[in-house]
Amino acid sequence: MSSLPLASAHPPRVAVVIPCYKVTRHILGVIEAIGPEVSAIYCVDDACPESSADLIERQNTDARVKVVRRAENGGVGAAVLSGYAQAVADGMDVMVKIDGDGQMDPLLLPHFVNPILRGEADYTKGNRFWDLTQIRQMPWIRRVGNLGLSFLAKASTGYWDTFDPTNGYTAIHARVAERLPVDAISKRYFFETDVLFRLNTMRAVVADVPMDARYGDEDSNLSVGKVLGEFAVKHLRNLLKRIAYNYYLRDLSIASFELIAAATLLFGGATYGGWHWWQAASQDVPSPVGTVVLPAIALVSGLQFLLAFIGYDIAAVPRRALHGSLVPLR
Repeated sequence: MSSLPLASAHPPRVAVVIPCYKVTRHILGVIEAIGPEVSAIYCVDDACPESSADLIERQNTDARVKVVRRAENGGVGAAVLSGYAQAVADGMDVMVKIDGDGQMDPLLLPHFVNPILRGEADYTKGNRFWDLTQIRQMPWIRRVGNLGLSFLAKASTGYWDTFDPTNGYTAIHARVAERLPVDAISKRYFFETDVLFRLNTMRAVVADVPMDARYGDEDSNLSVGKVLGEFAVKHLRNLLKRIAYNYYLRDLSIASFELIAAATLLFGGATYGGWHWWQAASQDVPSPVGTVVLPAIALVSGLQFLLAFIGYDIAAVPRRALHGSLVPLR
């Protein structure tokens, strides 16, 4: 296992945040597997019906473990944010979030932390699709769902060079974590994707970390059918917000005008052409050449402007880590 580089004059203070909800079968083994490079382990009991906090306090022997109790179940996001807040208050530099169900290998932790401590990234996340030979271990429904969600997430978050957005194995620098809009972030299954959207509006650098998919006897609380509609609506909301923030409120670039031109030409061409097509069809007469050519030119031109905007947006992915220029808020 690789060692951790120094972030400053003192050794890096790395914390692990583990949301605990119905993971009593695995949580003690997960804690035991966490290496000595970690300074503190925050186990967040999200009002667990299995009393995870009591189990940990009764049977855990690792002095690094601190139990954080939530009075009400708020979802994985609420638990993680509670862990972040406690870690920042305790002076941690980097926080790594892993699940308590044993899916995530703690031995990979340095691979998530090192890019942040080297100043290459503000946030790292796992990518289970890196090694194609390992994807077979992932249930097929998750494979299909992740492929679709990954494309939607690229558009809504602006991180076109990342994949596997719902992967919960992540690490974040404390200076960036304490600036996340806690009250606005989705707290349940959309949490990881919503965090990426918030990070993009901050211009934080996100990097993928290759990892293998690992599944055992854990139970998933995520139902694809239940969240599909919710995810689609939230992706669209974040896409519109990101465009408004990055291209019209915080900056005004050539891409801002390209998008306006694309929307005007596509909407105008479709409306004008559709109206005249409907009129001709209702009268059972051929459409005049002009009412066919003009909308076609508008639609093609609009598509060109849209592709130009997308190309600009892809090239605008943040490349310079942010946390080095941020001062602690506390």
